[in-house]
Amino acid sequence: GHNSDGKFIARAQRIEYDCELLPRRVGLFVERTKDGQVLPVPNVVVRDVACGANHTLVLDSQKRVFSWGFGGYGRLGHAEQKDEMVPRLVKLFDFPGRGAAQIYAGYTCSFAVSETGGLFFWGATNTSRESTMYPKAVQDLCGWKIRSLACGKSSVIVAADESTISWGPSPTFGELGYGDHKPKSSTAAQEVKTLDGIYTEQVAMGYSHSLVIARDESEAEQEKLRKLPEYNPRTL
Repeated sequence: GHNSDGKFIARAQRIEYDCELLPRRVGLFVERTKDGQVLPVPNVVVRDVACGANHTLVLDSQKRVFSWGFGGYGRLGHAEQKDEMVPRLVKLFDFPGRGAAQIYAGYTCSFAVSETGGLFFWGATNTSRESTMYPKAVQDLCGWKIRSLACGKSSVIVAADESTISWGPSPTFGELGYGDHKPKSSTAAQEVKTLDGIYTEQVAMGYSHSLVIARDESEAEQEKLRKLPEYNPRTL
């Protein structure tokens, strides 16, 4: 986000990259007009940040979303695959009543929950299929109230209402949580039936595994959690 990719030519015409060894403030946020002008965006007060493999998202106090980094597969949401060296405003969320409340970054994709509760997606979870070049509503989750979302390499897990929902194209490694002898992958969002009746507070996902934090405030909830099998890494 410092207006450079850090690339420089070292000895013998070899290309190397500068690293930032100390925290350095990202000082410039911009928007690009339809006629190609680049204008600074003032008064950006950062409220949240999310990082993918090669891109970063920021949510500010005015519910605006900015993105920068590698533009491949449309993960920046600017309707083009151009790399951005400084944070650039994602236009879709820069309208009254259409701001973002939450942001999440996947490996090659991005998500935002709008202030009205709709889930938006851009980029690609399956890089062999067509990319989504700008934020589009996720119709499968229309009407769900999303509490938490997390992404792995290509899979997604969501805590919404009383359910846990996941999806991801093959290959997957059990991180969708559908259970033994069930399909391991799904291109459409599906409820995780193995967590039926369990209220998920928060979800997290790594490269090929998932974690959920479940509520255990009532006796009924505690009883349901006791019935779940226990994972013991020492037995593997």
